[in-house]
Amino acid sequence: MVSTASLAETAALIGDLARANMLAALMDGRALTASELAHIAGISPQTASGHLAKLTDAGLLAREKQGRHHYHRLATPSVARMLEQIMSVSIEREQGAAARGPRVITGPRDKALRYARTCYDHLAGEIAVAITDSMVDAGHIELTAEVGALTPKGVDALAILGMDIDSISIESKPKRSGRVFCRACLDWSERRHHIAGTLGAAMLSHYVKQDWVRRLEGTRAVAVTPSGYAAFDKAFKLSLRQST
Repeated sequence: MVSTASLAETAALIGDLARANMLAALMDGRALTASELAHIAGISPQTASGHLAKLTDAGLLAREKQGRHHYHRLATPSVARMLEQIMSVSIEREQGAAARGPRVITGPRDKALRYARTCYDHLAGEIAVAITDSMVDAGHIELTAEVGALTPKGVDALAILGMDIDSISIESKPKRSGRVFCRACLDWSERRHHIAGTLGAAMLSHYVKQDWVRRLEGTRAVAVTPSGYAAFDKAFKLSLRQST
């Protein structure tokens, strides 16, 4: 069982505003330099280096060197999952405060994030939940609050989309990656589950390669292309509204 001292230490690391901004910026799965993260956090490169060293020593970040640059990324999917859950609790707290005071108006960027975004390495938001619901209703996938399983019907359905499920399954074996093949992830904006794990990551990667989804610079929000709407409607029997 985790000690309360360790819990307090982790909470303190995340609780600093500059470090929280840097961690949030890495939630789209990218690796960023110290200078880029310093700019995002609004602090000097020297101050950022100190923060990044603490996060790396604590096992929350991993650092990679390429040429003259050092790149930082979230150390594991479990770190991303922890941050997403904290975001979910934070949204609930903000909504509770809003109910007791003036109404909070969210801007267009918030709307885009709620509709379609990356949750570390998989798709999240309204569109991801709709796809997950469709797959559950069609018997393509079985989900509980913790784990999930892709059914034979689901394997066939994703194969039609051009995904090689056998190779994904092999790479997800614990001895290779330590990751769960299919897992339910609670969506902080929809308050329902979307697909995570190795399968969720493979699905998002496939969507990007097919140009059904495009990553947007400087945000976790992603854009669904016209061909993406057509592919999702056909594959998952959905009539998705296009985000405006």
